Amino acid sequence: MRITVDTDRCVGAGQCVLTAPAVFDQDHDGVVEVHDPAVGADEQDAVALAATLCPSGAITVQRD
Repeated sequence: MRITVDTDRCVGAGQCVLTAPAVFDQDHDGVVEVHDPAVGADEQDAVALAATLCPSGAITVQRD
């Protein structure tokens, strides 16, 4: 799984962090950060959901 984030598009809603806190975090401005790019099989569905829930479309996920 490959995760790409567009920090310029991020609006800081935090849905990613709420949905997949082991993978995503927010910086001091609330902008998305990939906390752990090594996504385990148990987190892949949550990461895909986080990308779907992102109101700005700042998260892109490609499954291997």
